[in-house]
Amino acid sequence: MEQRSNRYLAEAPLGGLMVKFAVPCTLSLLVSSLYNIVDQIFFGWGVGYLGNGATNVVFPITIIALALALMIGDGCAAYLSLCQGQGDAQSAHRSVGNALVLLLGCSAVLVAVFALGRDGILAAFGATENNLAYAVDYFNVILIGIPFFVLTNGLNSVIRADGSPKFAMGSTLVGCVINIVLDPIAIFVLHWGVAGAAWATILGQVVSAVLALGYLRRGRSFRLCRDSFRPRKVLLTRFLPLGISSLLTQVSIVIIMGVMNTTLVQYGAQSEYGADIPMTVVGIVMKVFQIVIAFVVGIAAGCQPIVGYNYGAGNGKRVRKLFKTMMLAEAVIGAVATLAFQLFPVQIISLFGSESDLYNQFATLAFRIYLSTMLLCCLHKAASIFLQSLGKPVQAMVLSLLRDFVLCVPMILLFPRLASPGVLGPLYSAPVADVITILVAVGMLVPVLRQLRDRAPEQTADQTETQMAQMPQNS
Repeated sequence: MEQRSNRYLAEAPLGGLMVKFAVPCTLSLLVSSLYNIVDQIFFGWGVGYLGNGATNVVFPITIIALALALMIGDGCAAYLSLCQGQGDAQSAHRSVGNALVLLLGCSAVLVAVFALGRDGILAAFGATENNLAYAVDYFNVILIGIPFFVLTNGLNSVIRADGSPKFAMGSTLVGCVINIVLDPIAIFVLHWGVAGAAWATILGQVVSAVLALGYLRRGRSFRLCRDSFRPRKVLLTRFLPLGISSLLTQVSIVIIMGVMNTTLVQYGAQSEYGADIPMTVVGIVMKVFQIVIAFVVGIAAGCQPIVGYNYGAGNGKRVRKLFKTMMLAEAVIGAVATLAFQLFPVQIISLFGSESDLYNQFATLAFRIYLSTMLLCCLHKAASIFLQSLGKPVQAMVLSLLRDFVLCVPMILLFPRLASPGVLGPLYSAPVADVITILVAVGMLVPVLRQLRDRAPEQTADQTETQMAQMPQNS
């Protein structure tokens, strides 16, 4: 009975389904991104750009936590959607239970590792003599909220796949509102500085996590029981590969930020901008970039339950139509973002505080160079998630790694030697990587779309079960 509750994914008009799933998913991710943006804005006006620099240094540990949360959550969500399309209720509830156990275990390990390696972590991500004290204060508090952050982001993916995107959005929105309300109180009224903002963030995450956990008691396509939480190797090997692309996308961001921060500090110290301005500015640019990516990922990930259900049911024609509509929406977002970054860089950076002319000069260059190919980036990011939704983790993983790790990291290290001043060199890494990656993405998508065209909507139970079992290997 519960499995039939999601059959509308194969029958309802695609436009309405996209709005139903993509809008709440986008808003959820946007709200998650706003956690960091809100802190940056209040730091800029209440602490100064050194406070913003400190949050940029600590930001990678939250990305590492997010990477593991999304690997588990997105992988389980993709698998859950396929189970729904195939009518496999038993695997559905067991996968959700196993995902929850993994989320709790990973968050505990992360807290221990981060606590023991704090000083080395801060040094690796570009802490300077000027912002180190702020970074330590922020780090110590943020660490406490890691388990709640992991649970919220991992479970929201599952909740969306279960057909409740509005609940996922609402639970995240409540936490963000709490953060927004408490941030100015902590900074401007109580004068707790960066540590106060971190406490405001944690309180919001606690509420969101409690709401997400409460949802699991009334899932639409699964019912959890004691048997759900017993670890099963066969399930883990099926759904974790589907989340590897999400993991690697986030891990690559961490690596990029570490390499970018240390490179900017090194070459910035040799330029008129100094060590702190480039590192702080690019940190803000990358967080604004994440706002756009929240829209991109929100649309693509929001469509994941629709893609997975119809692909699992063998309806290739419907999947192709959804892909075309989704990519058109992504292109519009990319085009609008590109125009905004080219035309209004000073207005955007001014949201984060009033600084010197030199600071604004570098910020203008950073927005116009680093984000000049935003349109292409939006398209290949969406393509990667689409491949993941089809149960093709290898292709999705390759596409993510190509842009964010294989190309960007070497170019960040190489380009400062070619640019004058050298501190501008790393800004060119993203545009070059985006051009190359979109070409590879097209090469991957063409044969996949051809296969979808020939995919018949009628398959036997034996055929779909065989396809499910072979999914990770045949990707």
